[in-house]
Amino acid sequence: MNAHGRSMESADRIRVEVAYARPDQQLILPLEVPRGTTLRQAVEQSGILEHFPEIDLEKQQVGIFGKLNKPDTELRDGDRVEIYRPLIADPKEVRKQRAAAGKKMKRGGGDLDKEA
Repeated sequence: MNAHGRSMESADRIRVEVAYARPDQQLILPLEVPRGTTLRQAVEQSGILEHFPEIDLEKQQVGIFGKLNKPDTELRDGDRVEIYRPLIADPKEVRKQRAAAGKKMKRGGGDLDKEA
């Protein structure tokens, strides 16, 4: 055993979680992997792709605890790998649309004053 109470054999392995969520379902899978395992490898080894066949690692972003990372990032003990769903709407475009709608709703502006 080493100083952390683990056998030397398990010191070469780390514990991580792989998480994915849809509006109707979420899944967090605990996983023990060899030290040096990448984000992509953990996702593939977790079996989460069988639960959610819509996941496309070529298109979807991945991260660790809410921070985007590259798929080849090596994991550390305790990391939670997250697979992010693609955005349905571009947040910048949504803000522009809201701002435009807000301008139209303001009272007393524009052409109405010219008629008085």
